[in-house]
Amino acid sequence: MSASDAEQTLTMVRTLLDRSHLATTGQVPDAIMQAAGTVGWTAALYLVDHEQRLLLPAAVTGSGPRRPLAIDTTLAGRCFRSTEPVPFAGGVPGVWVPVVDGADRLGVLEIGTPGGADLDDPLVQERCRMLSHLGGHMIAAKSPYGDGLDAMRRLRPRTLPSELLHQSLPPLTFACEGLVISCLLLPAYDVAADAFDYGVTDDTVHLAVLDATGHDLQGTILATLALAAYRNNRRNGHGLAEGVSAVDRTVAGHGGGERFVTGVLGKLDMTTGRLRYLNAGHPPPLLLRRGRVVKELDGGHRIMFGLGQGPAAFAEEWLQPGDRLVLYTDGVVEARDLDGEFFGQERLEELLHKAAAAGLPAPETLRRIAHDVLDRQGGVLQDDATLLIAEWATTRERNFTAVGGVPAHELTPHGGGSGDDQSLRR
Repeated sequence: MSASDAEQTLTMVRTLLDRSHLATTGQVPDAIMQAAGTVGWTAALYLVDHEQRLLLPAAVTGSGPRRPLAIDTTLAGRCFRSTEPVPFAGGVPGVWVPVVDGADRLGVLEIGTPGGADLDDPLVQERCRMLSHLGGHMIAAKSPYGDGLDAMRRLRPRTLPSELLHQSLPPLTFACEGLVISCLLLPAYDVAADAFDYGVTDDTVHLAVLDATGHDLQGTILATLALAAYRNNRRNGHGLAEGVSAVDRTVAGHGGGERFVTGVLGKLDMTTGRLRYLNAGHPPPLLLRRGRVVKELDGGHRIMFGLGQGPAAFAEEWLQPGDRLVLYTDGVVEARDLDGEFFGQERLEELLHKAAAAGLPAPETLRRIAHDVLDRQGGVLQDDATLLIAEWATTRERNFTAVGGVPAHELTPHGGGSGDDQSLRR
């Protein structure tokens, strides 16, 4: 890299960082575009909608309207699914690059390279990576301060219970050395009483999936309180047993014996793979090993939270490198199609097997399962549905941060479309 190239790259990065301090949420797309302009490029941001079916264009000053892009049938969608760059079609100079915050998939950047930059050039690749990753961090950092970007990701209004619940949830995907956690909660706009949580401190991973009774605001409040009790206990330095008691007391105090919460709480030691967990009247987690469900984790039973402590003993499982732990709520397997047939655990396992055979990362696995659940019910769920995958001791977490990722040929969309979006040719 020449001194001139290095200075241009530094100017691009400095421009984006300098704009980040005083930019409002809605000005993030302009900041990214301005930074790209310092190296002679164009850049347009697309964010994923909350149901993860479309990539929605963010408004940019001085730019005309752009159309939404389907995730399953376009080159931009392939970039989002694989979290790897995808060149424009038809010889148009430019590339789609994924936008992530850590490992959480936010959308894609459409980077135009007038003059036909060599996409195999390490300098071009590094600039793309810096622009997209810094843009992703900027989106995440600015989003709590304004509604601009979240509002554009909504295809319809959210209900009050759903608004309250989503504000309490962590990001959908997290990765660190040796671990990937991915979660998804449906329906995106009127979920009420399901919740998930995770926390990673040093070598300890905390996992939780909760399901409160009632598809209403009271159910949301109960689920949120149970989630807060679990976190409060954990953050105050107490152990898993104390966490169970804290959740039980909180639910009992606010449920009045008429409402309760089911759930699975777990604690994973990343150095050894030792998992301790407890199941309070909830569907048992599934353990995937070498791409197949090898067992249900059916130990650690106790009565549902809010109905009294009762006898309980934590169960233990020793994970092997590459194992996937799948937690879910009954809204997944008890979803009914238009003929009244249950989605069922067998169907869930079948989809997990297919995803593993295709080498799909955890976020894409959940996205496809969620759409299968929704599509079989005509897009309307009778109950909330939550899924969480924790994948231990692999190097797959690096796919979310490097330029390369899962090979694109392994991410063929359900419909078989090859993706023919022409990007800059509007």
